[in-house]
Amino acid sequence: MSVKLLFLETRPQFLILSPILVFLGMSVALYGGHFDLTAFLLAIVGLVLLHASVDCLNDYSDFNTGIDLKVNRTPFSGGSGLIPSGAITPKTALWLGLITFFLAVPIGIYFVATRGLYLLPIFVVGAVFVLWYTTHLTKIGGGAAEIAAGLGLGTLPVFGTYLIMAGKFSWPALYAAVPSGFLVFNLLHLNEFPDADADRTANRRTIPILYGHRVAGIVYTTLIILTYLWVVVGAITHLMPVWCLLCLLTLPIGIKAMRGSLTFKSFQELIPAQGANVMIVLLIQLLIGVGYLIAYFAR
Repeated sequence: MSVKLLFLETRPQFLILSPILVFLGMSVALYGGHFDLTAFLLAIVGLVLLHASVDCLNDYSDFNTGIDLKVNRTPFSGGSGLIPSGAITPKTALWLGLITFFLAVPIGIYFVATRGLYLLPIFVVGAVFVLWYTTHLTKIGGGAAEIAAGLGLGTLPVFGTYLIMAGKFSWPALYAAVPSGFLVFNLLHLNEFPDADADRTANRRTIPILYGHRVAGIVYTTLIILTYLWVVVGAITHLMPVWCLLCLLTLPIGIKAMRGSLTFKSFQELIPAQGANVMIVLLIQLLIGVGYLIAYFAR
């Protein structure tokens, strides 16, 4: 088995989300006067490993349930495609997912030991999301899978990074972490649109399956609008630096993604909206983080 194939199985093109989450959490902490380079780098490594783990375990589960053989694969959804193509075996994906997970565990133990037990609940919840997201959370319904994604690869990593740096709770820091939850919720949510028929065969209960694409599009659009409003309100109330309004530069891309979600008819037509979705998820968080850095250095 080549290292290249193992690397591709982790879906590296999407792993950039993890460093951006940690960057945002670090920027919020730095704005409050807290920074630790070692912790920053370790947090990036740990989160990338967990992100890779959930991607590999998702591929393994999707193949075992038959979803991978029925899904409409796009550049942004439907898994890596390496198992159905025979490039790697399901067992390889499983072991890669478990190995990357357990490589991240010592980093979590280090942070708990050096920073405090207050981090333990975040790490435990994160571990549950990684190990049981695909097999259990996707079958609960009521938005559980999407909320888990928003928390596990959104709000919790951002706020967790802040806690690691600052060592104390902060309402403004928690406020700053919430938009990441909205965005990553939507990152998964829009990618569920073309997968609905295949997911249904494995008894998954995603929002597009339960409520249809029309309602799912309204949910997606509402959360994008709420993300922008959240930052605007944060800037007005001084919960966030006014420089965070830089994220409004992504509005044209956001409108493209929202329009695609509301007019969805076929998965081919959705691909441009999926691309726009990925861009706003990354850019909004990156620009919010840059806003915190500008505000810090402008003092």
